[in-house]
Amino acid sequence: MDIQQILTSLLSLKGETETVEFKEANNQFNFEKIGKYFSALSNEANLQGLADAWLVFGVNDKHIVVGTLFRTDNNNLNALKAEIANKTTNRITFKNIHEVIYEQKRVLLFQIPAAPKGLPIAWQGHYYGRDGEQLNALNLEEIERIRQQGVMQDWSAVICYDAKIDDLSSDAINKARSLYAVKNPKLRDEMEYWDDVTFLNKAKVCINGKITRTAIILLGKELSTHFISPATPTVTWILKDRDGIEKDYEHFSCPLLLNIDSIFLKIRNLKYRYLLEKSIFPDEVDQYDPYIIREALNNCIAHQDYSLGGKITVVENEDSRLSFSNMGSFIPGTLEKVISEDAPESRYRNNFLATAMVNLNMIDTIGSGIRKMFYIQKNKFFPLPAYDLRNNKVKVTITGKVLDVNYAQKLAKMPNLRLDEIIALDKVQKRLPLRENEAKHLKRLKLIEGRKPNYHISALIAKHSGQKAEYIKNKGFDDDFYKKTICDYLKQFGSAKRAELEQLLLDKLPDVLDEQQKSNKVKNLLQSLRKTEVIRLDGKSWRMSKA
Repeated sequence: MDIQQILTSLLSLKGETETVEFKEANNQFNFEKIGKYFSALSNEANLQGLADAWLVFGVNDKHIVVGTLFRTDNNNLNALKAEIANKTTNRITFKNIHEVIYEQKRVLLFQIPAAPKGLPIAWQGHYYGRDGEQLNALNLEEIERIRQQGVMQDWSAVICYDAKIDDLSSDAINKARSLYAVKNPKLRDEMEYWDDVTFLNKAKVCINGKITRTAIILLGKELSTHFISPATPTVTWILKDRDGIEKDYEHFSCPLLLNIDSIFLKIRNLKYRYLLEKSIFPDEVDQYDPYIIREALNNCIAHQDYSLGGKITVVENEDSRLSFSNMGSFIPGTLEKVISEDAPESRYRNNFLATAMVNLNMIDTIGSGIRKMFYIQKNKFFPLPAYDLRNNKVKVTITGKVLDVNYAQKLAKMPNLRLDEIIALDKVQKRLPLRENEAKHLKRLKLIEGRKPNYHISALIAKHSGQKAEYIKNKGFDDDFYKKTICDYLKQFGSAKRAELEQLLLDKLPDVLDEQQKSNKVKNLLQSLRKTEVIRLDGKSWRMSKA
């Protein structure tokens, strides 16, 4: 594809992407901004598996070619390569700067290489990235994801040369044999003739009879943990009351293959009863589906970054919430990627450990475990799993009760809603932030209304879910209603201080606004009435301009 075709292809894109940026740059453009865009676009190209990203001058944000006079001298233009290289990681710079005449207007296409594997690109020591069309600092998870590309050694496959077969638990090995037989029923008879070393090699827990870190984590005796120090193969269960105060806790170490059952039994999985629509008999389900508990816990064990020395935690709250967390970034990058692709991840942090857990029937490789968790919660009318991927940690919270059965039932019956759309709507109900692309998509489908970050369900959803009153509370009323309320008050009582008017309006303003936003809204209403000379400020009190 020649450069003219590339430009035509870029112009046909719907909006800007995280790897393409259009700028008018009529005459000049800030050099620092170019450097920041270089860093951001290079890093985003790496994260999206692309060879190049593009910074285009002479095109506005509506993809209309307007032309640019930026550095019309060729020597001056080409000098930009060296100027950028002087301030980037390892002096990486543009692959090329293409000058194109398009519709008789000059356009510049800066071809930016993707950041090399394992090496995020910084501009003057700072890493930049993109969130939709916005230029921001590259977040810690993304930096870690790029850096991990350069880590070739699998921590979990390293051999512990001082460890012997006697450092493994015989009970755990027997349990592993039974799980392997379930996974491989055709080998059940043959397995009877395998000694322990042969079995562990076949199950890919050991390598040529040598004890690996994986073997210690899954099958090691509790005293064998020193072989993988400073890693901490420990799961801590914590029980908290409704106020978040710790009531009980217990630590579970090696062998984790056996202790998974012990952790499972610690969780108080009570029965939850609720009435389904048009039924006088209560439906009874477990607060936490056993599959979800085991899937979440095994995922923590398989994907924990043991090199960081942290523990896996399971926090049980008496308000019907159960949280699992492990150290390390979320390898797929985003939850949306997992849900949309519904396929096995192309790489794992602990590939040897993950393979062993597959062979022992602890996890599977079809990549649908997380998706299945969402469907289980959805079909029970429970809130969907909530993922927190901040601070180089993965935390998933499961809610074991219905928050709004009417909303959940009606939403489940709405036709043609995909799982990713239901997940995004679930975020709106939980007052969690939406990604820019999620908000645009839900608005296009007329499923939400409002402005960032105060989105709320639309009239369409409210009608289907019986939440018309809540819809009005979130949407609020027209400004004319609030202005009339202020004027009626002033006509009735003569004057009022701002605090009195805030008290008058606070419970009438949209529920999606916080206290500060409501206060700002009142301020803006008063200023609007003042500018139109409907009311005036007399000292610290507001009055009608005309008595």
